[in-house]
Amino acid sequence: MKRKLVSMTLAVMMGLSLTACGSGGDDKAATDKDNAATQDNQDDTADDASSDDAADDGAADDGSSAEVANKDKPLVWFNRQPSNSSTGELDMAALSFNDNTYYVGFDANQGAELQGTMVKDYIEANIDKIDRNGDGVIGYVLAIGDIGHNDSIARTRGIRKALGTGVEKDGDINSDPIGTNTDGSASAVKDGEIEVGGKKYVVRELASQEMKNSAGATWDAATAGNAIGTWSSSFGEEIDIIASNNDGMGMSMFNAWSKDNEVPTFGYDANSDAVAAIAEGYGGTISQHADVQAYLTLRVLRNALDGVDIDTGIGTADEAGNVLSDDVFVYNEEQRSYYALNVAVTSDNYSDFTDSTKIYEPVSKQLDTAKSPSKKVWLNIYNASDNFLSSTYQPLLQNYDDILNLEVDYIGGDGQTESNITNRLGNPGQYDAFAINMVKTDNAASYTALLNQ
Repeated sequence: MKRKLVSMTLAVMMGLSLTACGSGGDDKAATDKDNAATQDNQDDTADDASSDDAADDGAADDGSSAEVANKDKPLVWFNRQPSNSSTGELDMAALSFNDNTYYVGFDANQGAELQGTMVKDYIEANIDKIDRNGDGVIGYVLAIGDIGHNDSIARTRGIRKALGTGVEKDGDINSDPIGTNTDGSASAVKDGEIEVGGKKYVVRELASQEMKNSAGATWDAATAGNAIGTWSSSFGEEIDIIASNNDGMGMSMFNAWSKDNEVPTFGYDANSDAVAAIAEGYGGTISQHADVQAYLTLRVLRNALDGVDIDTGIGTADEAGNVLSDDVFVYNEEQRSYYALNVAVTSDNYSDFTDSTKIYEPVSKQLDTAKSPSKKVWLNIYNASDNFLSSTYQPLLQNYDDILNLEVDYIGGDGQTESNITNRLGNPGQYDAFAINMVKTDNAASYTALLNQ
């Protein structure tokens, strides 16, 4: 961690004992001695000896007592990329809050295309039994997580693009929910078409809605379970496929209705329960390499705290041998963002993904505490009830924090209000770094305002 000369000088002038608060930084021994000499001239002669000792200690410690302002501490946004929830435009002020600010997520568009392709491939491979009522229409319903979330938008577009039901809006596929559309008259989507074995089938989005509960929490599994209950009672025989923006909602619908009615359900996240359910008829899911994301979330902070190249242990092997290959992540320098790549999980390979909390073996080696000493991190999960984050992502983080010598305080939000989280960041000065998972992507300023105080 780079030291600030002004802070170091003040520390000596105040006669504080020089205690290490970080690692790394440049050697400033000569400057330390000059500062100590200036202080000597201001102190009583009786204190000269002790002042000289303090100066010597300061030189030996490389000025490590210097404190870092909260606004300059390493910061990683994760899972929710700072952006405009209406336009999707990235909030570059938040992404470049300081020199050690980054985002960690996954390649949403690549994953969305994978999910859409997975559903289309399943339909084509099972066309002889997929049309449950034999009406020549492959009907699907879609659970939308959050209409203002870029990842949710991408997944909705990925399904509609693959199935040919997308309608262009403002230069891209419309991602709006449609309510119900059993007659094919909705303007936000259109009927698609799939031809298999010389026979053509209509593909129709029968219904879609944002799964938002009465308290305002999005990606809500219980709301999705209620929705499939309503849809199935109204037009259940027409539902041939269920698609969901995530596994939490997908599994709620699967357990509530589609499992018993043998309707394949497709989700996203590769949560352990969803992967296991593939053996019981769950159609498939997408692994967004949470094991890689969780590692990157903490590794970027570790590198910044150590003052080493940000690529250490990521694209370039560290001294312990930790390194990621370029087929599991990409880095966008302009966006200051690390993106994990996605993998489709189906009946062909699901046995390889049954433990979603297992750390990624290529980055599983312990760091040396002498070179990467213990540091304290404040990290929040936007909703403690979110299945993916609480059951997959956080356990992975907790597995990695020991390896990376980080003491992490995990804060669980309610998924509804930013203040439920920010109210528990009352003393940022006690932390060395921060990892933030917002409730809404627009609200980065709620956090940076606290760090700027």
